[in-house]
Amino acid sequence: MTNQPPDKQIRDAYAIAKERYNRLNVDTDMAMETLVQIPISLHCWQGDDVVGFEDPDRDLSGGIFATGNYPGKARTAGDLRQDLDKAYSLIPGNHRLNLHAIYLETDKKVERNEIQPKHFAGWVAWAKENRHGVDFNPTCFSHSLADSGFTLAHTDEGVRNFWIEHCIASRKIGEYFGRELGSPAVTNVWIPDGYKDTPVDRKTPRLLLKDSLDKIFAEDIDPQHNLDAVECKLFGLGSESYVVGSHEFYMGYAIANNILLCLDAGHFHPTEVISDKISSVLTYVDEIMLHISRGVRWDSDHVVTLTDELQAIAQEIVRGDYLNRVHIGLDFFDASINRVAAWVIGARNTQRALLMALLEPIEQMRNLEATGDYTTRLGLLEELKGLPFGAVWDHFCAQQGVPVGISFMDKIKEYEKRILSRRG
Repeated sequence: MTNQPPDKQIRDAYAIAKERYNRLNVDTDMAMETLVQIPISLHCWQGDDVVGFEDPDRDLSGGIFATGNYPGKARTAGDLRQDLDKAYSLIPGNHRLNLHAIYLETDKKVERNEIQPKHFAGWVAWAKENRHGVDFNPTCFSHSLADSGFTLAHTDEGVRNFWIEHCIASRKIGEYFGRELGSPAVTNVWIPDGYKDTPVDRKTPRLLLKDSLDKIFAEDIDPQHNLDAVECKLFGLGSESYVVGSHEFYMGYAIANNILLCLDAGHFHPTEVISDKISSVLTYVDEIMLHISRGVRWDSDHVVTLTDELQAIAQEIVRGDYLNRVHIGLDFFDASINRVAAWVIGARNTQRALLMALLEPIEQMRNLEATGDYTTRLGLLEELKGLPFGAVWDHFCAQQGVPVGISFMDKIKEYEKRILSRRG
């Protein structure tokens, strides 16, 4: 690996970049000040391949599938928190955690509809110590009552009630996180319900799902502690032909019930992008949750790279002045590479995309567009691609006390040798 550049090299490069951006009336210092205040919610399930601690021997099901067997997977909550600590130390800024219900800590088996805040006390203590906010998710997969492919839209009332009770309990745990940590948890409901082949009756499952959701959200919870979200999907493993909780279904439900809509970058047709949906959705709902992911030919949740779509997502958030209305979380799991590195690469790429958006001369571009000068708008957008954005990013990382450039991999390789390689 290359060594981290010396401080003077970083400062000199930043001074040149600052001047270049200043010619476009872009304040690079202000861009970095804004970026450091944007939290990204790291997804706990990257660290252990979505297994959790409820029943580590159970196979994944419900459209969830992790591939690869890279050594060093987290086996306990202590392992997972240790790995997260390492990841956070290599990502500039202070960030959140996105936690699933199966990551509870208990000495005896607890049914999912009976989980309580006490089962997550260890996570609260850790989050307080490290100043992390926590988001939460009910786990409606990898369970005997989800093996049919249906949960909240199941035709069996008893099965539906089990999952309704689980989601209600999850909202209470989200409230607990928000109250204890002084930052509202986004409690996001996603279910795998759907058919592999074409159904005859599309209506009944959606009516059942609506009824289940109405029961789940019946009790008001202070939004200072908990924010409810519902997550849509086009298709998945086992639900290739029909998903009950489609985009249209959940968009309508979120608008009608004044809750957040979660948009996952991998949950739509390959020709669709969520960057094009953000301004439309935020015209009708107050806030949204984003799951930043990367689908490759299907909803395969690859590690986030600095793609055109990631940049477009960041541009929409910044250009639309939506930073206070968008909650940003990651959602991918790759068991074929170092899991800590996956977190760090994905989070840093998301931050880089945000920084690139913050370094745009937005008002100038708006004026060009409003006056019909599309030629100059195009020229400016293309010119921005060649500006020394990387020098600003390096300065930001140095400023925040995290490794500059690829040197973060030196830290990860050392951690792998010292910690990960010793895990069975």
